[in-house]
Amino acid sequence: MIVLAMTDCPPRLRGDISKWLCEINTGVYVGNVSARVREELWSRVCKNLKNGRATLVYSSNGEQKMEFRVHNTSWTPVDFDGITLMRRPLPQAAEPAEELKPGFSKAAKRQMAQRRSAASQQKRDCFVVIDLETTGLHPDRDEILEYGAKRVVNGETTETFSRLVRCGRALPQEIQNLTGITEELLQEQGVLPDQALEEFLEFLGRDKLVGYNISFDKNFLWAACKRAGHPLPLNPCMDLMQLARRKVYGVPNYKLETLAKHFSLPASISHRALEDCEQTLQLYRKLNETE
Repeated sequence: MIVLAMTDCPPRLRGDISKWLCEINTGVYVGNVSARVREELWSRVCKNLKNGRATLVYSSNGEQKMEFRVHNTSWTPVDFDGITLMRRPLPQAAEPAEELKPGFSKAAKRQMAQRRSAASQQKRDCFVVIDLETTGLHPDRDEILEYGAKRVVNGETTETFSRLVRCGRALPQEIQNLTGITEELLQEQGVLPDQALEEFLEFLGRDKLVGYNISFDKNFLWAACKRAGHPLPLNPCMDLMQLARRKVYGVPNYKLETLAKHFSLPASISHRALEDCEQTLQLYRKLNETE
């Protein structure tokens, strides 16, 4: 099930969308199409809706059972403790006066002083890029196979984390073929699941987490925390897939490998957590070059 709302839609695009979706009100379309058709329709909307705005809501397998996409809108989806919310733009604030004039309240004076102080100090930009390799796609019955993370402070990688995990069941052959991780390697270098989880959470601390399709990693991490009796991590998160959907057009899909090729980044062929963290970090830098 998808819902698409548009404003200032050109007649040509409106007719194109109507081939697949039912227009139930001006600029509001609903329908039930495959993920492939949905991606193609959204690509056409982003390509042809020059001056208008578009918001897409569709069903997903996450906790909320839905995801959002926007185009040319001031309202943006943000992740808040694992829940996607829409952030409403704040009213434009007036420029602070050079000199305080009589009549300002104490609160207004304090806010202006805080703005000046924040502008005069260089902020410490710190985040952790994460990636998890798993034995399957289902957090409730599959397990984390490998943890990978890189801490980035002011643009530079300062620390890395990598742990293999001894699984409680036989490692599927397709996962061994994909990652190169074998049962023998896990027995030699792997640690127990609870130990790996504790060390990973300690490495993360409270820093912001950056990942590609990070909801996948978060679901597995939360499932592992629940099984081990650990509190769920409350780190703020950034999903580069959502950022790429807002910034990158004309690609056949939004897989990490596709975007790496689009930006001419080195290909990661190992499907190992730490190598994928590096590729995710390079993509983060590319996506933020225009910020």
